[in-house]
Amino acid sequence: MFDLILACFLGIVCGACTGFVPGIHVNTAGAIIFASSTFLLGFLSPEFLCVFLVAMSIAHAMIEFVPSMMLGVPEEGTALSILPGHRMVLEGRSKEAIRIVSLGGFGAIFVTIIMLPIFAIVLPATHEIIKPFTWIILLVGSIYMTWKLSNGNKAFAWSLCLFILSGIMGWVMFQTPISSGLSMMCIFSGLFGISTILFSLNDSSFIPHQNKFYDLHLNKDMFRSIFAGGITGAILGFLPGFGPAQGGVIAQQASGASGEDDTVSFLTTISGLNTSDTLFSLIAIYLIGNPRSGIAVYMSYFIETFSIPHLLIFTFTALVAVSISVILCIKLGDSFAKIMQGIDYKKLSIAVIILMIIILYIFAIIYKAPIPYLTLMLIASTALGLLPHYLGLSKSHLMGVLILPAFVIYFTMFM
Repeated sequence: MFDLILACFLGIVCGACTGFVPGIHVNTAGAIIFASSTFLLGFLSPEFLCVFLVAMSIAHAMIEFVPSMMLGVPEEGTALSILPGHRMVLEGRSKEAIRIVSLGGFGAIFVTIIMLPIFAIVLPATHEIIKPFTWIILLVGSIYMTWKLSNGNKAFAWSLCLFILSGIMGWVMFQTPISSGLSMMCIFSGLFGISTILFSLNDSSFIPHQNKFYDLHLNKDMFRSIFAGGITGAILGFLPGFGPAQGGVIAQQASGASGEDDTVSFLTTISGLNTSDTLFSLIAIYLIGNPRSGIAVYMSYFIETFSIPHLLIFTFTALVAVSISVILCIKLGDSFAKIMQGIDYKKLSIAVIILMIIILYIFAIIYKAPIPYLTLMLIASTALGLLPHYLGLSKSHLMGVLILPAFVIYFTMFM
């Protein structure tokens, strides 16, 4: 039992590091562990590695919001939080923003675990029923999301173009021999990271003095957002390609927030979706026998048959990881915000872009990926990522990079 406790704490530390470093996806860190598993399993148990991966993924999902909001550097789960979160930082409200995402992620894990018995009864049967119609759900859901996030017919037409273009880019990238983790790192760095930072440079943004005090109250709107994020995050585990960006729209409708509470509710919901989806993608191995994330795939190789004891161990690991991570997220976020005050934002932004590119090419060398092709894709994705800023549209339409390939796969599978 002591070895599993050690694995949990080591996973939290590793997840905090990967979440705090711009551009590193948790699946990339998981791939390194998986690649070393032949050596590691010589003196560690499969349960040790799985507990480590669970703790790492939960900690990463919590702490990745710090660089996302402070620097405008996204991961898949935080891409949509950049603008509202970054805006609060530029308003001097970093302490409030950090506590909002911490509370959302922390609460959603509990919602997911509390609802687990109901999910265990309802979702496996539901999954078998809707599986042949997944492509229809993706098509209808995508059109609805695009229309809901558009303001008028002209904006809808442009949004649809962005969705299709990003989808084509995703399909092309995923057809290459480049690993999916590296592909996602490249595409998301361009679509949501480098493009957002480049655009912010035009505004001559700077990090203002951050307010030492914050106005954050637990009210019914926040509780609704936490609950909506937790439930939607679990449901999205059955819809390939649908992530926090699309689920945020659904959960926002369920939470019913409006007016001044929109930003607070949105960040609460997105952070809740991110952590809930992370946990549920692992739970899905037991419920439907289908891993729904890179980390879950690695775990399924380590343990061939998942039992109830495994489920209980991983659930308890998630509880411990999210409890410690919420403290780390607040402490690291506050410290980082304090350090950033007075720093030249333009120089910092350029340094972050350079760091993201260096990390990308380091992993490209490690995985022996074609550098010219990766460079071309990074330039193309950055250019496409700039379009929503100049068109005044939501960048969530660019999530077609994941949805359209999933649609094509399920359409060809069941038609």
